[in-house]
Amino acid sequence: MSDETEKKPLSRNESIKSASRGLRGGIAEGLTDIITGQLDEDDTQLTKFHGIYQQDDRDTRAERGRKKMEKAFSFMARVRVPGGQMTPAQWLALDDIADERANGTLRVTTRQAIQFHGIIKSNLRPAINSINKALLDTLAACGDVNRNVMCAVNPYESQIHAEALKLSQDISDHLSPRTTAYHEIWIDGEKVVDTSREAGEEDEPIYGKTYLPRKFKITVAVPPQNDVDVYAHDLSFVAALKDGRIVGWDVLVGGGMGMTHGETDTFPRTADVLGFCTPEQAVDVAEKVVIVQRDFGDRSVRKHARLKYTIERRGIDWFRDEVETRLGYKLGPVHVPEFKSRGDRYGWVQGDNGLWHVTLFLESGRVKDWPEKKLQTGMREIARMLEGGVIILTPNQNLTIANISAAQKPAVEALLAEHNMAITADTGLRRNSMACVALPTCGLALAESERYMPDLLTALEGELALSGLTEDEIVIRMTGCPNGCARPYLAEIAFVGRGPGTYNLYLGGSLEGERLNKLYRQDVGEAAILAELGPLLREYATERQTGESFGDFVIRRGHIAATTAGNNFHENLRLG
Repeated sequence: MSDETEKKPLSRNESIKSASRGLRGGIAEGLTDIITGQLDEDDTQLTKFHGIYQQDDRDTRAERGRKKMEKAFSFMARVRVPGGQMTPAQWLALDDIADERANGTLRVTTRQAIQFHGIIKSNLRPAINSINKALLDTLAACGDVNRNVMCAVNPYESQIHAEALKLSQDISDHLSPRTTAYHEIWIDGEKVVDTSREAGEEDEPIYGKTYLPRKFKITVAVPPQNDVDVYAHDLSFVAALKDGRIVGWDVLVGGGMGMTHGETDTFPRTADVLGFCTPEQAVDVAEKVVIVQRDFGDRSVRKHARLKYTIERRGIDWFRDEVETRLGYKLGPVHVPEFKSRGDRYGWVQGDNGLWHVTLFLESGRVKDWPEKKLQTGMREIARMLEGGVIILTPNQNLTIANISAAQKPAVEALLAEHNMAITADTGLRRNSMACVALPTCGLALAESERYMPDLLTALEGELALSGLTEDEIVIRMTGCPNGCARPYLAEIAFVGRGPGTYNLYLGGSLEGERLNKLYRQDVGEAAILAELGPLLREYATERQTGESFGDFVIRRGHIAATTAGNNFHENLRLG
């Protein structure tokens, strides 16, 4: 650990981790306490490592407070799905858990995972146990560890996709915590002895006793599609292609989305290029990057603890030297990645192996039955009839049903039509939208996101129709707070919650996801949003250059300055 970190007092979370007995704490005991629906405050920090967040229904918080009742506590459990790929049987198992143990719906996250909401404490252990029986888990889906590893969704290029998926799964397996606490608490209730390790071997050979300073996010991408937003994450591997095969990986480090309103020493940041590695070196590189961050990340101030701030403080050349010292070899020169788009490829596509794949549009990733469409029922029926197919959660909160044979394709098409399941959205803006969960469950949310975004999109689509922009691809994202779960700071148009019904409006991200946006207006509600964006969209329709994206246009026209690096994200504002 660095001298500068050792001289500072450690944050409270570091003490909680150190005293946790390998992430055990008092979780097991707390689960048996039937007097309350919540867990101990310290244990709620530890449950994050197990993929679980304690939440309460904020819609009922005030009323319950007036009646002097305990908050309506429940838990969110996040299922880790490396690369987003699962079998139809696993989908059906998760669907059953949603009905039996949660609020009846599934939610596809922006990291290709599945979230359950509304799990009460007495249902928590049975839910996790059932997830384990489906050969999935929630371990390390949250917490100060490497989280779900994302992977490009391109099953139509079967061999390339297989190699990218294998790397994401190999990295996930290698960086998984080794503690047996997860199985003790959630699966069988008994202490597990790992006989595969030598006596006296450190419990966490990669993470150590206090794990990482903060969360860590990894992606695997295949150009020209930047569907995983490679520049938004701590570590990304971008395929270098030659003659239709992967010859190695360009390595990017130091991206991250979160910040805090009003604190300009916190900011989103795009990743830097670290170097190039061979396919055989990739897992080793991932481990060494994590280890350097473990040793030099800020453990005193959690808002400065992400890898992006470590690299911002010390520089990319210093970081490369530290990684290469631990590797014992040099990284090669990079092949500059060229991305052309980052949305999902909706509709039907036939792969190079002759199998069919269809991508469905999900509104904000929510899988449920609405009066006008029976998405959850339709997916259940499709999963039951699929033979040899797979279901892929996309990085943009959508679903791809892959590896459908020509014989099965008509049956899948019929079920999609019967249940009115959309394979695209009506406008380019909606096709490229994402929103976090926010209210009523997220304790950090300052404003609505998932529940409000569809209505705002409908209002904006009126402006698009007037301007002739209905089919134009424009990336739009919304979050209920500045932590950035839906990666808003890389959107061409973004809304970040400031308070009930009010948002900060950001403009100027690049269509390909390589440039951060910048604050354009503060504390705007729907009327102000429409008043600001309407004229800009009309101007874009008439004054844009050939092939110019909306994000590029607002910069060229002087409406907003370009953000050239994370450390000038808060500079050169042109607020009205």
